Amino acid sequence: MRRSPRFAALAVVVALASTLLAQGRGQPRSDPPNHVVIISLDGFAGWALDDPHLPVPTLRRLAAQGAVAKRMRPVNPTVTWANHTSMVTGVTPARHGVIFNGLLIRQPGHPPLLEPWRDRKELVRAPTLYDAVHERGMTTAQVDWVAIQNAPTITWEFSERPAPDGKIARELVKAGVVSEADLKSFATQNILWRDGIWTQAAAHILREHRPSLMLFHLLNLDSTEHRYGPRSPAMETAMAHLDSQVAVIVNALESAGLAPRTTVFVVSDHGFKTVKRRVYPNAAFAKAGLLQLREGKPAEAEVYFVSEGGSGLVYITKPDSSGEILKRASQALAGIEGIEKVVEPAEYPHYGLPLPTANQQMGSMMVIAKDGYAFSEAAGGEIVGDASVGSFGAHGYPNSDPDLQALFIASGRGIKRGVTLDSVSNLDLAPTAAQLLGVQLKDVEGKVVTGILAAGRR
Repeated sequence: MRRSPRFAALAVVVALASTLLAQGRGQPRSDPPNHVVIISLDGFAGWALDDPHLPVPTLRRLAAQGAVAKRMRPVNPTVTWANHTSMVTGVTPARHGVIFNGLLIRQPGHPPLLEPWRDRKELVRAPTLYDAVHERGMTTAQVDWVAIQNAPTITWEFSERPAPDGKIARELVKAGVVSEADLKSFATQNILWRDGIWTQAAAHILREHRPSLMLFHLLNLDSTEHRYGPRSPAMETAMAHLDSQVAVIVNALESAGLAPRTTVFVVSDHGFKTVKRRVYPNAAFAKAGLLQLREGKPAEAEVYFVSEGGSGLVYITKPDSSGEILKRASQALAGIEGIEKVVEPAEYPHYGLPLPTANQQMGSMMVIAKDGYAFSEAAGGEIVGDASVGSFGAHGYPNSDPDLQALFIASGRGIKRGVTLDSVSNLDLAPTAAQLLGVQLKDVEGKVVTGILAAGRR
């Protein structure tokens, strides 16, 4: 049947209106013009690239073709979940609320619990980059990102503990990347193998689903440095392996035809420090009668210390209106070898941390370790001892420490070639990525790194 020009024009208007309405409701567009991939190499210190003999050809090529910062400043505490959350929110933990690698649950009269597998809505108190992208009607993806469980604004995911019945998991089984049995036992497999599967999952999502934003995180280097320490042959080997995984992602973008329209950021959450001695504040609390042990393990407690590696938080677990328990806790810590500083809550804002009155994740004191020392939560033995084999590296120290500075490389669409900056903040990543994607993050503490952007992208 032949339609009139007037009818055809009306059909075009209706179709356009339907498209705009769908985008306004946050429904995904099929193939947007811009893509951003953020690859986080957990524990990769910025200073590592200073070694010209470190075998990381993919990272060096991306840096040469784009921009690199000699150092990226993390946030306090310099731990994985807090920093990954700052990288996608553009705000410090004082705003987004993530203090630990999980959610700390207080238990009156007992040591607090740390629960990692809690929903994003319970952990993250600030809008994220992936929220903003989704709200503009574009698709989002995450592979092994953190503080992101059951996030409604993630379109495609293969998580740290992937659900065997998840859509991407089913696609990977069908493609022969992973087996049903492997999915069921995934969390117990060695971290090197898991990094490989996460990489294949990210490459698969890029090729098959072409998300506007991909968040991708690898863990093997962090595990290696905790065990063997930084500046070790094991660290260098792990970094070389990570470089090969980044190459898989770059190749996936090229094979999918996405490379000309994609900006790739390769970043990390923190560096590492060498540990020679370990400090056990809970052992000091036990000897002061503030913590009771049962079969050598903490049981009932008036005071408990939760370690973040190079720092930690002290929790008063019973009502203490007089301040007597806190006073006794301070006395128990006084003069202990390896403690650099005890930080009172009035100083928390200086570290970008919330007050305990604003966030119950925070303790009544923060304790910082000296160089060469790290904290542990064990309570049944000595207060200070030599680091045991397999515990020669730690992070969690103040973010001003040169060893803790992170990695930052930007390459691809919209990035100037051959730019080297002295430093950036990881708070700058989210607003910079948002600008490249044409979305806006409001009320952030970071800023767009205009010095790396090509003309027309600033």
